[in-house]
Amino acid sequence: MATDVTVSVSTRKTVKNNKVVLIHYTLKDDDGEVIDSSKGQEPMPYIHGMGTIVEGLENALDGQPLGAKLSVSVEPAEGYGEFDESLVQPVPRDQFGDHEVSLGQQFHADTMVGSRIVTIVAIEGDDVIIDANHEMAGMNLHFDVEVIDIRDATEDELEHGHVHGSACTH
Repeated sequence: MATDVTVSVSTRKTVKNNKVVLIHYTLKDDDGEVIDSSKGQEPMPYIHGMGTIVEGLENALDGQPLGAKLSVSVEPAEGYGEFDESLVQPVPRDQFGDHEVSLGQQFHADTMVGSRIVTIVAIEGDDVIIDANHEMAGMNLHFDVEVIDIRDATEDELEHGHVHGSACTH
């Protein structure tokens, strides 16, 4: 994992477990194509240490000060995992009942490893081929991130595992 850090603000506030952290980010693939970005929107809040963002990014942010700007490359093992061929499977069309099925359609399914979003990737005769891999499985993820704000998480936020209400402190 490559990390370049530039600190633009000197402060005692640092990213650590049980802190609400607000970040602006841009996510790119290996070709430099933007996959997602918070630019032009509110910063994304998360509670550090809860595992709600990809592991590689959370690890890179740990200990960073308010105002830090990072470029972080995350390999699949610390992102959305390697692509797993065993998660691409045929399902008999009659399992969908009267529901219309079409390529690209996504739905929640209970699997042996828990609830997952699955995507219909092919329809072959009486079989519907589904893929339970995350859409970014197997991809290297390249983040440009800026730490916008840091505050203590409330007891309710820690209990529920997500940020409540207004995330900003200013």
